[in-house]
Amino acid sequence: MNVGVAHSEVNPNTRVMNSRGIWLTYALGVGMLHIVLLSIPFFSVPVVWTLTNVIHNFGMYVFMHAVKGTPFETPDQGKARLLTHWEQLDYGVQFTSSRKFFTISPIILYFLASFYTKYDPTHFIVNTASLLSVLIPKLPQLHGVRIFGINKY
Repeated sequence: MNVGVAHSEVNPNTRVMNSRGIWLTYALGVGMLHIVLLSIPFFSVPVVWTLTNVIHNFGMYVFMHAVKGTPFETPDQGKARLLTHWEQLDYGVQFTSSRKFFTISPIILYFLASFYTKYDPTHFIVNTASLLSVLIPKLPQLHGVRIFGINKY
C-alpha cells in the first residue's frame, strides 16, 4: 500500500458505481437475497417478493440517500462529506447511465413484486410505499435539499 500517493480522481466515490461489474454484483446480490428468503419454509411467495422489495429499498435508501461522506481521503476540502452517495454519483450530473440504472432497478423489482403478489391490496400498499421511499429522494429537484435537517448550503 502506497501511503500518500495521489490518485487521479478528486473523489473516487463518484466513479465506483459506473462499473458494469458493480451493476452485476448489485443484481446478483438482489437475486441472492431473494433466494435466501425463498429458502425460509414458512414464507409464501408473495411475502418473499414483498420482503425482497422492502429490504432492497431500505438498503438502497440507507446507502444512497441517508449516509453522507466518502470512505476515501479526498482533496476537495471536505465538500464530499456533506453529500450523500446519490449526490456524489457522477459528480452530480443528472440522467447518466448509472443514475438511470439505480433508478430503474427498484421499479423493475416493484413490478415483479406486484405481479407475484397478484396485486393484493396489502402487499401493493407496502410495495408502493417502499418504492416511493427510494424514488422521491432521487428526483433532481431534491438534489441538495434536506427535508429533516438544515440545508447544506
